[in-house]
Amino acid sequence: MKKLIAVLFAVMMMVTAVAAVAEAPLAGGWTPSADPAVTDEIKAIVDQALEGLVGVNYIPVVFLGSQVVAGTNYAVLCQATVVVPDAVPSYVIIYIYRDLEGNASILNIADFDIGALCTYGAEE
Repeated sequence: MKKLIAVLFAVMMMVTAVAAVAEAPLAGGWTPSADPAVTDEIKAIVDQALEGLVGVNYIPVVFLGSQVVAGTNYAVLCQATVVVPDAVPSYVIIYIYRDLEGNASILNIADFDIGALCTYGAEE
């Protein structure tokens, strides 16, 4: 009976350990934002990364998530408007790297095509 209790206890400990690991974010993996609101801190990081970039105005709309590396990567959905009369806004995802000293730079600006995300009614 003692062996059975010991085995059950060991199994319970293993299940608890596996559940704790499953909930922890992976090192280097992207962590979705718990709150998509653009805080003053996120806006400041976006502004710093875009400093000196001209021709398009970017307005942060949604903070998508972050990735811990040797520093932090950020993904932010932004409204982008080319600086010309009657320009039609579009949306982009800006990927930003912020190093351990606090310097921010653009990794990538990816077009966000909302129509490409919907397959409802698409012919197969």
